[in-house]
Amino acid sequence: QVQLVESGGGLVQPGGSLRLSCAASGRLFSSSAMAWYRQAPGRERELVARITGDFSTTYSDSVNGRFTISRDNAQKMVYLQMNSLEPSDTAVYYCYKRTVVNVEGAAVENWGQGTLVTVSS
Repeated sequence: QVQLVESGGGLVQPGGSLRLSCAASGRLFSSSAMAWYRQAPGRERELVARITGDFSTTYSDSVNGRFTISRDNAQKMVYLQMNSLEPSDTAVYYCYKRTVVNVEGAAVENWGQGTLVTVSS
């Protein structure tokens, strides 16, 4: 049973920083693609940042240059460092894991329960 547990959310002023953490369980973590998504009220869930098993990263245009995703395979952790936060970054942030489980490319996807980030003065 794979579990993803996020932490680190909270209230921060515009221009501030937060660091989100995601603790993962289960097999094949080091080869899994990990990502952070977010969902603001009334909006669809969107990809924020992604990191592959070989540490390749991608970011949405809205956070590129402000957010940094990283991973620690030994600890099965994924992080999202968020700097220069803006009110538009307010959302529930979700940790996501995608693991390819066979040679045909079948994959298992898992989601965390989410952590709320509120950017407000």
